[in-house]
Amino acid sequence: MPFDTQDFPIDAQRGAEAQPAIAAWLFTVCAMLLVMIGLGGATRLTGSGLSIMEWAPISGALPPWSTAEWERLFALYKQIPQATLLHPDMDLTGFQQIFWLEWSHRLWGRLIGLAVLGPLVWLAVTGRIRRALIPRLVGIFILGGLQGAVGWFMVASGFAADSTAVAPVRLVMHLVLALILYAAVLWTALSAWRPEGQGALGWIRAALAGATGLVALTIIAGGFVAGTHAGFLDNSFPLMEGHLIPPDWAHLTPWWANLTQTLPAVQFDHRLLATLTLLAVLALVGLGWRDARGPRLRGGLVALGLVVMLQYGLGVATLLWVVPVGLATLHQVTAALLLSACLLCLHAARRPK
Repeated sequence: MPFDTQDFPIDAQRGAEAQPAIAAWLFTVCAMLLVMIGLGGATRLTGSGLSIMEWAPISGALPPWSTAEWERLFALYKQIPQATLLHPDMDLTGFQQIFWLEWSHRLWGRLIGLAVLGPLVWLAVTGRIRRALIPRLVGIFILGGLQGAVGWFMVASGFAADSTAVAPVRLVMHLVLALILYAAVLWTALSAWRPEGQGALGWIRAALAGATGLVALTIIAGGFVAGTHAGFLDNSFPLMEGHLIPPDWAHLTPWWANLTQTLPAVQFDHRLLATLTLLAVLALVGLGWRDARGPRLRGGLVALGLVVMLQYGLGVATLLWVVPVGLATLHQVTAALLLSACLLCLHAARRPK
């Protein structure tokens, strides 16, 4: 079927072809990914991620259907150190509570896969999508499948004889791949919505790229805080037990081992990066507003400034209140929103063709 011009209306500002249907579809996927990020955070914070010890991509979509099946799954769980060391008195009802959260997390991932694959096939078959875009969308679907495999790779690390949680490095791998997947979908959605950039001065584009990198690095550092449970230590701010820099920040050799293994250092590094991110973004917003071109970039800068302040406040509150599940989950979702604001600004600041 030839392309219908109604499917690709002309962008009034730049004369480029916009694809509102494609954009709406991909923005919906972005919203589902944000829910997934929230579910993943809640699953980790409640220790629910190890409750399902089987990797069953197809049959696992169905919940347990009988008491015998519940007992079988509970018996599997009771074999791992998390159950024997942390929950020796857990009964079947307690197991069901953590099971449902992990099962919902996995089910939502399957639904995201269907939300990508189904419309992709239909749009491609009916000729409503440019051929040049199909490989990128197929790549996004493959990346989503890889994310599921990495998720199981992460969960399996928690079954080791000396472990009661997943390995921090594997948790960060899962997080990084989630960020890449989310960024790819969001960027593609923005390109379908507004194909042309509005342009910006070179220093603004460079500063935005640097701020985006700093945000991503801070999120990764937060992943190590989550994986090592470093957020439950030194719950004071801005000092850590009366010190600006914890005394045992660098007691391991080589020094870089402290970045992921020394808990006070892990928390301090995340604090430091978060503070640098806050200052850098606010400086960028304040200085860039004057030189920003077009409402999209200016609006994006305003959103970026508001979200970075919200995220910093959530981080401090999460620390001071000793990582409550709801607040910590909101902190994780807002991190993705902060990355979204960075990408929105970067996309608007592109040079027009």
